Amino acid sequence: MRIEDMTLISIDDHVVEPPDMFEGHVPEKYKDEAPKVVKNEQGNDTWMFQGASMGTMGLNAVVSWPAEEWGMDPAGYAEMRPGAYDIHSRIRDMDRNGILASMCFPTFAGFSAGFFQKAPDKDLAFAMLQAYNDWHVDEWCAAYPGRMIPIGISPVWNQEQMVSEIHRLSAKGVRAVTMPELPHLQGVPSYHDMDYWGPVFQACSDTGTVMCLHIGAGLGALKLTPGAPIDNMIILATQVSVLAAQDLLWGPAMRTFPDLKIAWSEAGIGWIPFYLDRSDRHYTNQRWLRRDFGGSLPSEVFKAHSLACYVTDPAALKNRHEIGIETIAWECDYPHSDSIFPNAPEFVLNEMNNAGVNDEEINMITWQNSARFFGWDPFKHISAEDATVGALRATATDVDVSIRPRAEWAKMYEAASR
Repeated sequence: MRIEDMTLISIDDHVVEPPDMFEGHVPEKYKDEAPKVVKNEQGNDTWMFQGASMGTMGLNAVVSWPAEEWGMDPAGYAEMRPGAYDIHSRIRDMDRNGILASMCFPTFAGFSAGFFQKAPDKDLAFAMLQAYNDWHVDEWCAAYPGRMIPIGISPVWNQEQMVSEIHRLSAKGVRAVTMPELPHLQGVPSYHDMDYWGPVFQACSDTGTVMCLHIGAGLGALKLTPGAPIDNMIILATQVSVLAAQDLLWGPAMRTFPDLKIAWSEAGIGWIPFYLDRSDRHYTNQRWLRRDFGGSLPSEVFKAHSLACYVTDPAALKNRHEIGIETIAWECDYPHSDSIFPNAPEFVLNEMNNAGVNDEEINMITWQNSARFFGWDPFKHISAEDATVGALRATATDVDVSIRPRAEWAKMYEAASR
């Protein structure tokens, strides 16, 4: 495999929503009540809605900052590389990074719509959630056909609205919705409750909609050691995926809904071989529990329902056959602190080569598995020849990838705004 011949789909990136995103998408009667970006008392850009506020922390938009400036402190639009929030700049950055297509998870709204769930007026919150989805599909994704794979957010606090929104999004061509890892942490029934989640799982199954469980949504499950550094939270976030997998695999979800599809977004793949070995051993050894997996092993059921997404996992790639080649998909995580920019192709291929991954397997992991799982045709709008790393980069030789301090980005933003 040559770098220039690779095709890359990133199945997990992020958008820092632009301040004007709700314009033209909010019902007239709610126009003055839409979320708005304001400067708080500290001078930071903050989303405000029904008395609640949400900003963007530095780690969510560190691309092109010096590493020593990364941190949890608030980040303003002026300090960010424009590709974080501007679709035109994002596409140029994707071209420079050799990435054909991207799926962008939300920022201020939360991976499982937690920002809207906390709003006291739930009718208004649902209207804004739908407006959010419409902006994401009709503006962010539609601006460059074939470059963005749309994903919706869902009103997890209301079962009927969840079902209706999944069907509404499906009619708009959306085949993914971001969901909580552990919904009981958000004050709604757990995935074991089929009275609540059964209709939602059925709606996802009927429409071919993938439930994307992004790490971070279930961090509340970690009772970290008092005084532990932030490293503990960042490193252990992927381990929450095991808890979510347990609820969905050993609960009714995967065994009751054969067409249900779940993407373990940014969860990594290293935990999967141990977890599946443990599950199979438990199933075959603890027969007194009389669990029924329909003649299959738990590992087989898990693989039939799952797409496991990773940014970098060199040791786990050596165990790719135990995980299942068809189960693994790569992601870039732009513009977060784990992101690989602007040299993703070089990084990915080096890691693959070190693990002994052959060309057929490389293609499966870098684009084919994602396209199949999400029912997305990567070459509907762009030919296969024009979708390669080499072809995309040839259109972006002028993209500046310099590392600049946050203050310098702010000066450039101010100059451009004059």
